[in-house]
Amino acid sequence: MRTDNRGTGVAPCPRRAFLRTLGAGAMGLAFSGAAGSAPAKPLRGVFPIGQTPLTESDKLDLECLQAEVKFCNRFKVHGFAWPQIASGWASLSEQERLEGAEAILAAGKGGATSLVIGVQSKDGDAAKSVMYARHAAKNGADAIVSLPPEKAGDQAMIEYYKTIGAATQLPLIVQSQGDMSVDLIAEMAKQIPNMKAVKDEAGNPLARVGQIIERTGGRIAVFSGNGVRTMIDEMRLGFSGHCPTTVLADFYAATFDLWHAGKRREAFDMFGRIQAMNSIPGAAGYLMVVRGIFQETTKVRAMSVPGGGPGGGFGGGNAGGGRRPAPLDEAGKKAIRDAWDEFMKPYLRG
Repeated sequence: MRTDNRGTGVAPCPRRAFLRTLGAGAMGLAFSGAAGSAPAKPLRGVFPIGQTPLTESDKLDLECLQAEVKFCNRFKVHGFAWPQIASGWASLSEQERLEGAEAILAAGKGGATSLVIGVQSKDGDAAKSVMYARHAAKNGADAIVSLPPEKAGDQAMIEYYKTIGAATQLPLIVQSQGDMSVDLIAEMAKQIPNMKAVKDEAGNPLARVGQIIERTGGRIAVFSGNGVRTMIDEMRLGFSGHCPTTVLADFYAATFDLWHAGKRREAFDMFGRIQAMNSIPGAAGYLMVVRGIFQETTKVRAMSVPGGGPGGGFGGGNAGGGRRPAPLDEAGKKAIRDAWDEFMKPYLRG
């Protein structure tokens, strides 16, 4: 009897082996570099969605935004994307988005972390998205990503993404939502030459990833979102990348690297540390302070809902959600610091 490499006595499924082969091809996709530029960066790994820090007066805090990028470069995180849903993008002004993108790209210049700029517009205005895309390209972005226009039909959505894709030579990442079908994603991949990835949050991504890989011949990298709560299964099924938030992005990146180096038990353990740390009330927010990325007084723009406003502070405010848990008292903060020092800090790889 043929056995798999875990000695289960079960022969590997030929179709799954085929999809893993295609997925491996997608894992090798790289961002396009202009002639004479630095080597292209791979379109794979952990690409956290940056949070949007605010000052005490609710102004965009460019220094803290840059600190997120510097953190990712220091701790070997593969990529960084901003602004998207977890960034509260819909409540950002045009000036804030342009200044934020410039700050991010300046902070990451020369680093290994791939920088992806969100170019969607509030009203689905393709011309506005083209402006954001060209601004990103001009300032040194490695790729662009866009949420879909609301309530657009399939053809209108294809035209929207074709327009954005044609605006620059940067790789385009399509964010799927709602009822965007595998058929639609496959058709986009045919019609948009520089569409290199999809961040799939439509339907059941775990059930769709194999279909997307197969239908696109492995040409399109598939990224996960939704908090990356199912990362072990995502990697097993062939996802090329994962989009958590910033605070433990280095631990997600370590999980990814271990898994793809064949060290699956170590990867499983590393992901378990993430889950355990996130189970501590307030940890997801306050760790941004513990790790020196944000200040105690930093506020965070709430997860995007059109018309949404500023979020809460890091005394216990939610790191990107619309609701706020009870503020952390000093005992709660100490519990998080102690857990960090004992259970997480020994596994840093920076």
